[in-house]
Amino acid sequence: MEHFRFIFLSSFLYVILLVGVFASEDVSWETYWQSALPKTPIPQAVQELLHPENWPGTEGKSTYTGISKDALNINTIQSGSAFPTAGPESYAKAATGKIPVEQDVTTFFFEKDLHLGKKMTLHFPKTTNNAKLLPRLVARAQPFSSSKLPEILNRFSLKPESAEAEIVKQTIEECEEPSIEGEDKYCATSLESLVDFSVSKLGKYAEVFSTKVDVENKQEYRIARRVEKIGERSVVCHKQKYVYAVFYCHEIRSTRAYKVSLVGADGTKAEAVAVCHRDTRKWNIKLLAFQLLKIKPGTVPVCHFLPSGNLLWVPN
Repeated sequence: MEHFRFIFLSSFLYVILLVGVFASEDVSWETYWQSALPKTPIPQAVQELLHPENWPGTEGKSTYTGISKDALNINTIQSGSAFPTAGPESYAKAATGKIPVEQDVTTFFFEKDLHLGKKMTLHFPKTTNNAKLLPRLVARAQPFSSSKLPEILNRFSLKPESAEAEIVKQTIEECEEPSIEGEDKYCATSLESLVDFSVSKLGKYAEVFSTKVDVENKQEYRIARRVEKIGERSVVCHKQKYVYAVFYCHEIRSTRAYKVSLVGADGTKAEAVAVCHRDTRKWNIKLLAFQLLKIKPGTVPVCHFLPSGNLLWVPN
């Protein structure tokens, strides 16, 4: 217990120190990342979220905001349409039809299925949500709460009755929903807040994983190598639809994360990240996972792959 208390306090004090160091400075994203996570290379999945003009260079501060309504297109593919993307409450919406779940695709599976040679029909579509992360100074200037919704819609020239306005409203409401038991959640609206939340939960020595696939065809995949367990503590961050990048991040206790090498029937290779929830006793019995797997809450672990574009953080 004392050991875990020490780790928690060390992580907490580190974040406080980090915020203090950069509170009055305008630094590059490379500098911030390296200061927060000194032994963690910046993954490609994160680099793709950063617009170079968003961040100050050697000649002064940037004026680019990175805000665009394109990410609110109702046809935008989120980080993998075959999977609910934000946690157990999203699975509930999928069960009621509010989130489309791709037919004939393995959405949920058992932990015992993660073995060499196992075959599953999968689809890892690449997200078309190209919203970029903002620097914290810019993100803080943007209102982000249900009480400020009229101001937000006016700021981005969105009609209150439009589909885009409904997407904005839904994203904010999901961020404001209370956490379920056993979950710590946070919506990150900047690179710094994304990093800070993960460091506060896991410490500054963490690794970041994401699902990578050569071609996004829906097809039968086979587990090609021995499955590698990468952590029993993790923070998962799901990219949401918004006018700039917003990540729904949560630490859910009693999970295991795996790295899974897959080969498709056409030879396509994928390096997928799987998360298994070991304690589902408090989950709603109406959740889609229980329907598809024909099990009851709290009986066996429930697993799913992370879509491309999502981020998994684990202690190193």
